[in-house]
Amino acid sequence: MNNIALITGITGQDGSYLAEFLLSKKYEVHGIVRRTSSFSTGRLDGIYKYGDSVDQRVQLHLGDMSDQHSLISIINEVKPTEVYNLAAQSHVRVSFDQASYTADVTALGALRILEAIKDFNKNHSANIKFYQASSSEMFGKVFETPQTEKTPFHPRSPYGVAKLYAHWITVNFRESYNIHATCGILFNHESPRRGETFVTKKITRSVGRIAVGLQKKLCLGNLEARRDWGFSGDYVEAMWLMLQHSQPDDYVISTGQTHTVREFCERAFKRVNLNYEDCVEIDPQFYRPAEVDLLVGDSTKALQTLGWKPKIQFNELVDMMVDYDLELAHKEKSLTTT
Repeated sequence: MNNIALITGITGQDGSYLAEFLLSKKYEVHGIVRRTSSFSTGRLDGIYKYGDSVDQRVQLHLGDMSDQHSLISIINEVKPTEVYNLAAQSHVRVSFDQASYTADVTALGALRILEAIKDFNKNHSANIKFYQASSSEMFGKVFETPQTEKTPFHPRSPYGVAKLYAHWITVNFRESYNIHATCGILFNHESPRRGETFVTKKITRSVGRIAVGLQKKLCLGNLEARRDWGFSGDYVEAMWLMLQHSQPDDYVISTGQTHTVREFCERAFKRVNLNYEDCVEIDPQFYRPAEVDLLVGDSTKALQTLGWKPKIQFNELVDMMVDYDLELAHKEKSLTTT
């Protein structure tokens, strides 16, 4: 039987890396995208560009996580063997301003697609495997360090709360309907494809622009917040490994190392021979209403059960992002001077 994957959120950072990874494993890949007035497939340029599939094994379908009917229709049309639910309103700070939207897409979206899978499995004697992108933000106000699969949850944002609902409804469907449903509790993971509203990308994008003279200062909030930062390309492999395991379960995916936002800035500016202290200003508007100060994961279970461990380390990750954004800044500058 052919391996057929359906990815929600395929145009995002993780979705694009996952699509490429699954193609390397000879999968037929389908993705769900929302209808918009402009193309949003830039991260898929290597496999799908401007409405045309560069790789014939990639197909995109119009749908929405808030529309149950579209999800049912796509599941019935694609008949996937694996579904990876990566779609979400995934920005923590934005979730405070758009809490109901975050809940609808991030929490109830997971329920809707699980319902579609449950009904398809029942009607077609199928066994679609399901991956839910859970988040370290569910730990929030942490009870222990490092965090494991057994650490109690205490989310500190509407995003974290929504992810917690999606996590537990996945566990519930696994236990109630015998669905091969697995949750990957992923700690922060970045790449050159990271969205520009996230702090890591905001830093590296600004580093590039400051280095070429297009920008003077970078305004940030809490520089002492500590995170466990890994590489998205490594983490999508963990998603796939989870669904290849015979038994569904929950796994923490992390590097086990923690760094502050200040350290991220220091490394990023050092890459272009600048001192971050000369370029970074603190602006209280960028502080969250409820801050998560320290997140660091223990992914021993993933190593022992799946054989997974991260390959890209912190300094290499930061350098990779800065190099990419420095090239973008040079292109931007050349356009402004022509």
